[in-house]
Amino acid sequence: MRNSSKKIGWIGIILLAFMISLALFGPSLVPFEADEKSGLPFEAPNAEHWLGTNDMGQDIVAELVEGARTSLFIGITTAILATTIGAVIGVLSGYIGGWFDTLSMRLVDITLTLPFLPLMIVIAVYLGPGIFTQIFVITLVMWAGKARQIRAQTLSLRSRGPVLVAKTMGAGNVYIFRKHIFPGVFPIIIPQFVGAMNAAIMMESSLSFLGMGDPLTKSWGSILYYANSRSAFLTEAWMWWIIPPGICIVLTVLSFSFIGYYLEEKINPRLSAYQPATVRKKEKTSGELIDSASSILEVQDLVVNYSKGEGMVRAVNHVDLSVRRGEVVGLVGESGSGKTTVVSAIMQQLKTPAVVEKGSIFFNGQDMSRLSSEELRQLRGNKIALISQAAMNALNPVIPIGKQLGEAILSHYKVDEKLVQRRVEEMLEQVGLDAKWGRTFPHELSGGMRQRVIIAMALINEPDLIIADEPTTGLDVKVQVEIIQLLRELQQRLNISMIFISHDLPVVLTLTDRLVIMKHGNIVDQGPSVELAKTSNHPYTRRLIDSIPRIRQTTSAVVKQL
Repeated sequence: MRNSSKKIGWIGIILLAFMISLALFGPSLVPFEADEKSGLPFEAPNAEHWLGTNDMGQDIVAELVEGARTSLFIGITTAILATTIGAVIGVLSGYIGGWFDTLSMRLVDITLTLPFLPLMIVIAVYLGPGIFTQIFVITLVMWAGKARQIRAQTLSLRSRGPVLVAKTMGAGNVYIFRKHIFPGVFPIIIPQFVGAMNAAIMMESSLSFLGMGDPLTKSWGSILYYANSRSAFLTEAWMWWIIPPGICIVLTVLSFSFIGYYLEEKINPRLSAYQPATVRKKEKTSGELIDSASSILEVQDLVVNYSKGEGMVRAVNHVDLSVRRGEVVGLVGESGSGKTTVVSAIMQQLKTPAVVEKGSIFFNGQDMSRLSSEELRQLRGNKIALISQAAMNALNPVIPIGKQLGEAILSHYKVDEKLVQRRVEEMLEQVGLDAKWGRTFPHELSGGMRQRVIIAMALINEPDLIIADEPTTGLDVKVQVEIIQLLRELQQRLNISMIFISHDLPVVLTLTDRLVIMKHGNIVDQGPSVELAKTSNHPYTRRLIDSIPRIRQTTSAVVKQL
C-alpha cells in the first residue's frame, strides 16, 4: 500500500513539474508570442507550429504556455487563500466556541447559500473582469466549506482525553494548540488544499469558458471559450485547438490529486497503516493436515513482525503453543509481551503493519493460512469465538441485545426466527441474565452485564475454542469474580477449549489448567498452572508469582507489629 501510494505521488510530482516548467520556461522555448499572428489561420500542426494555429493565426503552443501561467496562478493563489481562511476560522470557531462559533457558523451558512454564477456576474460588474476578480469570487465560494469541516475536527480534538489532561495540568491555549490541536487538524488541511486547488482550476476554466474571465488574459479556459465561440467545432482545428488545453486541465487536476493522496497518507499515521482487506482463495492442501485427536489448536514456530520506518520490530518470536480438547490455557505476560498479537494471528486478523514472517497455525488439523476468506468467515464465531475486553465497543449501541445475539446465529445458519429467539433466551439465562434484557440496548446494562452478553454471544453457536482476551479488565473486583466463576462453570459444563489471556496472574491461576508465560514476544516458561506456581525457577515467572499479595502473610505481619 505504501509503495503504491509513493508511486502515485511521484507520478503527480512529475506531472505538476511538467506543468510548472511549461509555465516558467515555456516562453523562452516557444519562438512566438501568444498574441502575435505567426501563421495562417487554422494552420494544421507542422514543424513550425507544433499544435497549429487558431483562427487568427496565433500559435496554440504559445497560448498554452501563457494559459498555464494564468491558470496555475489563479489555482494556487485561490487554494492558499481559501484553505488558510477556512482553517483559521474553523480552528478558532471549534476551539473558542461561544459567540465566536455562533457568529462564524452563521456566516458560513450564508456563504454556502450564495449562488456562484450570479455572484460572479454581480461582482464582475462592480470590479470589472480580471484575474483578481476571479480569485476573489472563487475564494469567497470555497472557504466556507473548508471552515465547517475543520471546525468539526477541532471540536472532536477539543473534547478528547489528551486535551482535557493538558488543561487539568494547567497548560495554556498556545501550548494545547501547538501540541494537540494543530497536529490533529493538519492531516485534513492537506486534502482540503488539494480539493481547493482542483476546484479553483476547474472554476477558472468554467468561468473563462462562459466568457466571465478577463478577455485580455490568456488562460486554458479562455482558449476553450474562443475556440467554441469561433466555430472550431465546424473545422478540423478543434483537434489541436480544444483538446490540448483540455488535456492540460485534466493533467494538472490529476497531478494535485495524486500528490495530495500521497501526502495525506504520509502525514496521517492511520492512513499509512491502512490496507484494504484481501480476498483469500482456498489453497490446495498437500499434507498440511495434522493429527487433531488430542490438540484442537497447534501454533508452530510463529514469528510476527511489525514494520517501523525502514526496519522491523519483532512482536512474536518463534512461539509454539498447543491447546488440547477441553483444556484451559492461560496466556500471561505484561503489556507488550505479544499476547494479543498471538491471538490476532490465530484468528487470522492481524492488522497492518503486522506481517507473519514464519510459522503455521492448525485448527482441528487444518492449516488456517490455507483457508479461503469464506472458510475463515464460517470458522469465526462458529468454531472459534472471541470474548473481547471492551464490551461496550463490541456491542452496537443502536441495536437491542437480543437482536445482536440473534445475528451471531443468522450469520452462520438459516434458522426460523422463533428458534433464534428461543436460543437467545437460553443463552441469556446461561450467563445469568433474565430473558427480558434481550429487549434492552447496551447502554442500559451495567459493565458486568454487558460482559455477560459478550460471553453469551461467544457461546451461542457452541464453538470448539474460545479465546478470552482480558475479559475482566475494567470491571470492579466483585464483578471480576462473578465473570471468572461464570467462565469456569460454562467451560466445565460444555467442555470447551479456552485460551485465557491476562496480565492478572491470580485470576489466571484460578481458571486455567496450564500456563504459558510470555515476555518480549517469547515464551519464557510454561507448564501445569499449579505446578508452575509452586516449582518454577524461571526468574520472570518467579517474580510474577512472588508479587501476588498473600493476605495471611500480611495479617501475621500486622499482628507482630501490634
